[in-house]
Amino acid sequence: MSRPRLPQTPAWWFDGSTPPLWARAIAPLYAGAVALRRLAYRRGLLRPRQAGVPVVVVGNLIAGGSGKTPLVLAVVERLRAAGWTPGVASRGYGREDAATPRWVEAGMDAALCGDEPLLISHASGAKVRVDRDRAAAAIALAAAGCDIVVCDDGLQHYRLARDIEIEVQDARRRYGNGLLLPAGPLREPLERAADCALRVLNLGVAADDAAAACAGEWPMRLGIGELRPLVGGRGLPLAAFAGQRVHAVAGIGEPERFFSMLRDAGIGVVPHAFPDHHVYTPADFEFGSQLPVLMTEKDAVKCMAFVQPGWHAVPVAAQLPEAFWQALLGRLPQPLP
Repeated sequence: MSRPRLPQTPAWWFDGSTPPLWARAIAPLYAGAVALRRLAYRRGLLRPRQAGVPVVVVGNLIAGGSGKTPLVLAVVERLRAAGWTPGVASRGYGREDAATPRWVEAGMDAALCGDEPLLISHASGAKVRVDRDRAAAAIALAAAGCDIVVCDDGLQHYRLARDIEIEVQDARRRYGNGLLLPAGPLREPLERAADCALRVLNLGVAADDAAAACAGEWPMRLGIGELRPLVGGRGLPLAAFAGQRVHAVAGIGEPERFFSMLRDAGIGVVPHAFPDHHVYTPADFEFGSQLPVLMTEKDAVKCMAFVQPGWHAVPVAAQLPEAFWQALLGRLPQPLP
């Protein structure tokens, strides 16, 4: 089911202001469509497709970013360490010719597969399949030799049968005003979260401890890795840029989180925020001053055709308690030898 699309995150979703009348008028219609679709699957009028292998869905209830991609990468890594051969299914949001399923390959243009699938493929080395029908993507991955599928996003894609659902929530934004699209950021009602086996709270980089996590939530911190120069050379710690001014580029769900991370490291940030899934061109980097450029890995994979010296990707890795991984693995069968 398609959902209303807005060009950027509306301010009223998260700032406490009253949504406009048109958004409040449409929200009940959207809520009715969501409820009818969910009821159709519960009553058996629509049936999910089985992939033939276990399926782990990583998703969120709100529109926009919440930290799914770092968690997907961490899940793939931990499953591989436990003896599984994971593959990743994704819609490939924002890609050209979205009706065409594709295998994500090294060096592929992000316009063909989507920025997040390209990053996941590059960072994990796992097989990644993009298809707007995630069930078909999961079946293709199983046929290609993957014995477990991690679905990047897809809590609302009921066509794909799943064994485990993991909800990811941003600690700062939570559920916003708690209203359904387009009056608020919710794709489904809040009670949908109770259906998820595991609920992860993304505390970001600056989190001191797990105090922000409530009962039933697993805290996730983001650790910063070595900065990767996009035109060769050795990696650098983020501290190497402390005391310097840099152009900071972020086309993600919440760019301010990236900028704050750099400021907390003592870096002078000249911020350049772009819409999530933005398609970059060289003109976007005509900043008028020759400063180092720091960007997220998700942005970097879309700029490789025109990168310049002094541009760096800032990698982050999800860090969760060991008990979370035991809880995840404990819900899965043992991988076949």
